[in-house]
Amino acid sequence: MDATPDLTLWGVGTSRTIRPHWAMHELGLSYKIKPIGPRTGETKTAEYTELNPRQKIPLLQDGDFCIGESAAIVAYLSRIYSTPERSLIPEMPREYAAWLEWCFFVVAELDSTSLYVMRRHRADALGPIYGIAPEVVAKAAEYFREQLRHVEVALSDGRQFLMGDKFTSADILLTTCLDWAIAYGVGICDNARPYLTRLQARPAYQLAKAANVPLAPVTPVPQKS
Repeated sequence: MDATPDLTLWGVGTSRTIRPHWAMHELGLSYKIKPIGPRTGETKTAEYTELNPRQKIPLLQDGDFCIGESAAIVAYLSRIYSTPERSLIPEMPREYAAWLEWCFFVVAELDSTSLYVMRRHRADALGPIYGIAPEVVAKAAEYFREQLRHVEVALSDGRQFLMGDKFTSADILLTTCLDWAIAYGVGICDNARPYLTRLQARPAYQLAKAANVPLAPVTPVPQKS
């Protein structure tokens, strides 16, 4: 890889867009920011659609290479730009497999199946677009709390991070979901509270949080009837 990569990150303002911002700050990477938001019309421009036909954020440009999906971007950065001094991914095969398991678990069970279902059907989120459904929101919250027991058990041995004493990008994914759950009033398990406090105190998290703020209030484009 080039010693000075040409990185541009598109997207700010969500629990998912903060993930690649955080990863790049942990890795000490310099990058440019395109602070576009979701459902504002900014992802539907001809310029952006050419880069990402899915019209979603975040999106990472690394030179002439583009990759979307927040977890995939974080995994890519972890694999390509980790160094002995700054690493976000395990090297040993079984530790790598455990890291993959955590990443897939967080994205599948905590994010997509639980928190995003709540987002789609809450009256104060995307419910007006996809349908307001309080019972669905309540069931998704219940499922989130059930699945979080896996985190509660893992952290009960006193480990600092999901992979033990080593911070990895799996912690980035989990922390953003814990932040999201608290914002939605779902609550988190007891062992996750000190864990979350530690992770939020990391300088890279604080830098990412600042970088993830939209430059102006996000005003969605009215949906066509």
